[in-house]
Amino acid sequence: MSGADGFGGTQARAGTGRHALAATPSGPLPPAPAELLRRPRRQGSLRFTVLVAALLFAGAVAMAVVLLASNAPQALVVGVVLASLPVGPVVAAYLWLDRYEPEPIPLLVTAFAWGAVVATAAALVLQVLDQTIFGTSASLTAATVAPVTEELAKGLFIVLLLWLRRSDIDGVLDGIVYAGMVGVGFAFTENILYLGGAYAGGDHGPGGLGAATDLFVVRGIFSPFAHPLFTSLTGIGIGVAVVTRSRFWRVAAPLLGYAGAVLAHASWNASSFIGGGSMFVVTYVVAMVPAFLLFVGFAVWARTSEGRMLTRSLTDCADRGFLAQAEVPWLVRLRARRACRRVARELGGRRAERVMREYQQQAVELGFLHDRYLRGTAPEDFVRRGSAMVLRLQALRPYVRFPRHAGSASGSPRSDAPEWEGGR
Repeated sequence: MSGADGFGGTQARAGTGRHALAATPSGPLPPAPAELLRRPRRQGSLRFTVLVAALLFAGAVAMAVVLLASNAPQALVVGVVLASLPVGPVVAAYLWLDRYEPEPIPLLVTAFAWGAVVATAAALVLQVLDQTIFGTSASLTAATVAPVTEELAKGLFIVLLLWLRRSDIDGVLDGIVYAGMVGVGFAFTENILYLGGAYAGGDHGPGGLGAATDLFVVRGIFSPFAHPLFTSLTGIGIGVAVVTRSRFWRVAAPLLGYAGAVLAHASWNASSFIGGGSMFVVTYVVAMVPAFLLFVGFAVWARTSEGRMLTRSLTDCADRGFLAQAEVPWLVRLRARRACRRVARELGGRRAERVMREYQQQAVELGFLHDRYLRGTAPEDFVRRGSAMVLRLQALRPYVRFPRHAGSASGSPRSDAPEWEGGR
């Protein structure tokens, strides 16, 4: 890497960080400068923010009109309350998967909002156009058109992330998490429509709270993971495309993931109409439950693999002088991370805890990037990104102290560390 592009022109700053660490007293941690806690803007984030904000606004207006026109106020309230109940547990499950490299909360909220208003509005418009132009029946639309349009609208969010904020998706697990959050948002709005309609009655049946509760049992208790599960297949495909070295799979994996999402979604919807709905229970027991358990097993395996990968990657980073070797267990193990933040809070209050959290997050992101370099799948801008990460770690390090002297001055990053080129 050239000095102009990376670490070569900043050796003086690296030396300064080392002396600041050595001079740090053993008592309370010195307060970190406020500007150090401001995370740098990600490449493409402005375009992504503007585009997604415009689509969210349009989708929110459209869905507000649909929801108000579809149900009476009381039915709408019942629908919102019942639809909200499964959201917390499902979101918590995806956040549990995302603990090694937590994605930005605002971005996860945006993914949920995309599913709740943009994907639902887009899919609804496309389905109405299909029924108006081609006269497709409601049952055929549910079994064929709905899966294609809904999975396309949901998966578009992850495609936009990959296009405009590629650094936010490091692998398969990130794809699963973002796709899952979009799916949860979509299911939330869809459940409001169905549950509100069940309460209102009319063409939906006798109506009332009993009818809405019966439908909630099916949608909110027995199948709350349906939409997140379908869309997660698209997320897996996009995650594979990010980490693979094969040009073929970079294109084929997302397409196969989307096809799998559509097929699973279509099979699930079609089971409600086959044999007057009698196939629904059979499909649920024979296909949905095993598929869900298989997906859970895969997701847990992917989460465990992330921990092992981070250990290997950060150990290699430490061997090359980018951080202290003794810090690696404190940066990888989840309990150790919490212990570090607790110690930081005791030594320097909330600001010190935030600095420790920033240091942990930056080190983990460096570990993911370095792993891609080691496997030969590093992005084109990995030198620029890696150099910025190392510099940020060095800037944060004087204000960080690990338990049991794990990050003592003798174990601090070396001022003569080599230029960061993924470890070359």
